[in-house]
Amino acid sequence: MATKLNVEIVTPERRMAQLSADEVIAPGAEGLFGVRPGHTPYLSVLQPGTLKVREGTTTTTYFVSGGFVEAGPSAVRVLADSAELAANIDVAAAQKRIAEAETRLKAFEVTDPKALEQREIIAREKRRIETRSQQ
Repeated sequence: MATKLNVEIVTPERRMAQLSADEVIAPGAEGLFGVRPGHTPYLSVLQPGTLKVREGTTTTTYFVSGGFVEAGPSAVRVLADSAELAANIDVAAAQKRIAEAETRLKAFEVTDPKALEQREIIAREKRRIETRSQQ
């Protein structure tokens, strides 16, 4: 059995990280799930949220906007729509995007697909801010 996980975080633009870890906690479609060495092969959709990678006593925190995660006994591959280190999150910019989306939302009927898009922006940016506060 592997003693460490090989963790790779990839976005369409680049490979964001490749590191060794003891545990990964990811925001799956059904909620948070953890992966440790020896994990059963698993594939999940990612929802926007906090991704934590722990090695020893050090935890690195990322925000992922969605995508997929593939886990196995010795590796975790995160294929994220976008990802950023929690420490790099600009809270003021996220708050501005929330305010703008809330303003746009008022122009649409509740059932309009464009309203759903604005509510998703608001939820994603709120999760981004939460991720920054967990760092």
